[in-house]
Amino acid sequence: MAQRGPHPSWAFQADLIEPVYGKSELWKAKLYSTRPTFAFDIDEVIKLWKSEESNSEFKLFDFVSVANSTNNFSIENKLGEGGFGPVYKGQLSDGLEIAVKRLSAHSGQGLLEFKNEVQLIAKLQHRNLVRLLGCCIQEEEKILVYEFMPNKSLDFFLFDQIRGALLEWKKRFSIIEGIAEGLLYLHKHSRLRVIHRDLKASNILLDCEMNPKISDFGLAKIFSSNETQANTNRVVGTYFGVLLLEIVTGKRNAGYHQYGNHLNLLGYAWEVWKEGKWFELIDPLLRDSRETYEISRCIHVALMCVQENAADRPTMSDVIVMLSHDSMSLPDPKQPAYFNVRIMDEAEMASNFIVPITAASNFIVPITVNEITIIDLEGR
Repeated sequence: MAQRGPHPSWAFQADLIEPVYGKSELWKAKLYSTRPTFAFDIDEVIKLWKSEESNSEFKLFDFVSVANSTNNFSIENKLGEGGFGPVYKGQLSDGLEIAVKRLSAHSGQGLLEFKNEVQLIAKLQHRNLVRLLGCCIQEEEKILVYEFMPNKSLDFFLFDQIRGALLEWKKRFSIIEGIAEGLLYLHKHSRLRVIHRDLKASNILLDCEMNPKISDFGLAKIFSSNETQANTNRVVGTYFGVLLLEIVTGKRNAGYHQYGNHLNLLGYAWEVWKEGKWFELIDPLLRDSRETYEISRCIHVALMCVQENAADRPTMSDVIVMLSHDSMSLPDPKQPAYFNVRIMDEAEMASNFIVPITAASNFIVPITVNEITIIDLEGR
């Protein structure tokens, strides 16, 4: 794929233009003089920044400074790419390392995610949320600038047998607690009430001390502060529960692993839990851990978070209490949602009049909790 270069009007500018701070009048004129060529309501962003500028460190970056920081968006600086667009590592003139997310020119979904992140981040400040330093909005360029996380994301370590060894149980439990604290802030303690809706290992970034920071709020759902408690604290906990199981097992909920007769980790976990064989779920890298009771408790909490009936799921406040109080008794988890997707052999297919969709001898339906859009906002 061809690498997009900077806009021609900035390609030969030699001077590095430093970030423009929110209280300056200069950035307001710049925004209006370089209005974007596709639909994006800049007035909404300006209104938001005005309401926050008394205590916000959010910055508007000039395109040239961002381009220079990433060596003109070079392949060597590229960290990865998602639906939003490519992400690059950069370094500002003051030495600050940054992560730069550049919106793809024709990404309609990315534009909505860009707007969502900009509107959200001014009101969200927590040690377990990745910090958005600012953005760049110039002509066709839509760029988000984040603090740089040197240890990449949780999935980089968790699902690799060699790197996974660096995540001993004490560190994994600390990561679990950090994620829970970040979610509790989003659901209850921030000025907005936010459901992330895309919680997964690749969206948990790790700082230099391996502390977790939740990232990617492009799909998040915002609730106003006057909405009912039921809507704000009964969040979709299935995502957290599945992530918790992945941290304990070191395996993805779905992918290259086959879990007995089940296609996902959730179904397998429910089966072995019912049989009293929860120890089989523990990542082999953790089998020598002395904290087996704490690990089993995390599995128990995870299964409570994914119960089919949303009213049975604990709130994040409950989850934090359950994780931090070993003596607290926990109710038995009930059947989880989406657990019964399993592999059928030829005999079962024949008895159910099912025709395999491939030449393989087994009928596989690749459905995962993380790939299902859950509309029920009452879910925890």
